[in-house]
Amino acid sequence: MTSAPAASPAHAPRSLASHVSHAPGRRPAPPAPRPGAASTPSAPVGPAAAGGAAGAVRVPLGPADVAAAAARIAGHVRRTPLLPGLPAPERRRVGWRLLLKAEHLQYGGSFKLRGAANAVLALGARRIVTGSSGNHGIALARLAASLGAELTVVLAGGAHPAKIALIRALGGRTVGVPGGVAERDARAQALAEETGAVLVPSSDHELVVAGQGTVGLEILAEAPDVETVYVPTGGGGLLAGVCLAAYGHPVRVVGVEPAGTPRYARSLAAGHPVRLPPGDTVADGLRGQQPGAVPYPIIRDRVDDLMTVSDAEVLAAAALLRRRGFEAEPSGAVALAGAIRAGRGTGRSVAVVSGGNTTAALTAAAAAAAASPSHRATRTTHTARSLFEEIS
Repeated sequence: MTSAPAASPAHAPRSLASHVSHAPGRRPAPPAPRPGAASTPSAPVGPAAAGGAAGAVRVPLGPADVAAAAARIAGHVRRTPLLPGLPAPERRRVGWRLLLKAEHLQYGGSFKLRGAANAVLALGARRIVTGSSGNHGIALARLAASLGAELTVVLAGGAHPAKIALIRALGGRTVGVPGGVAERDARAQALAEETGAVLVPSSDHELVVAGQGTVGLEILAEAPDVETVYVPTGGGGLLAGVCLAAYGHPVRVVGVEPAGTPRYARSLAAGHPVRLPPGDTVADGLRGQQPGAVPYPIIRDRVDDLMTVSDAEVLAAAALLRRRGFEAEPSGAVALAGAIRAGRGTGRSVAVVSGGNTTAALTAAAAAAAASPSHRATRTTHTARSLFEEIS
């Protein structure tokens, strides 16, 4: 990856429009792999990591943690394909070498299963609590059903009704709270403390970040000549994980945020984590007000670029994906919107299509789960399965 200096409050604030770039420099050396990293899980961190008790970040995450996650979750996740994804007119605009990492074909309809599985399997959790906008809760519900674990998902008022219905159909208990992400996560932490359950945050956890990084490992294995990877950015777990996976490779990692909730762009521009007022975006899975404690320093030190895209750009990208035959929700189209905004490149680029849980896909999956309890353990959706078979 291209080097970049670590930001700090002492740095002069960078100007922010729709784009934040790191100046060239030398990025700090990666942390040495911790002893036993290939088989020993990291200490749980993040808000109330296990049993409701807050953990402490002990050793910075490194590429070895992502490799350990890949080994741990093998057999629980699908290795999703890299696909040429644009019709001819858009291909000429963006460049024919743009590929799409099809995480909308992942079990559960999004990349979220990777981090969820890594955390649950490493911690041996059998009673789980989480706060989620929907996709993380769906991933955990499928995993919990397959493992015979209990799950409670706390959702804020803006959660998609079809996502709530699918979580319930898969056997998860849902708890609604007024307010936004902060109120949701506070309630999830309180529930974990009250019940002794393991709290598995959607992004702010070492094990979750390492699991999401396996997306980057697969991209680099299948397209070792890739020059730029565009990553949708909400809580930051996926972007931080891809940054870890890409360390030491000559590839640029670009985070793409909705313009309505640019928490990382604003924070990097300020040189420290910034809490934003509540914002809105059509990319409901990427809403939030502040960076996560675990992803932020990784993104600060290792991301090569950050962009923001408007709702109109996101919806246009989602329409392109539909014309290609992809079932992608708006959050899943954010990285493609960033690639289109960046314009035609000379090298191969990859945009991560992070989720495909549209209303139609969710409704079909919920109906199938309700009709057949055994469907809960299949860890896929009807729409995702049929699309995967169509392009394989």
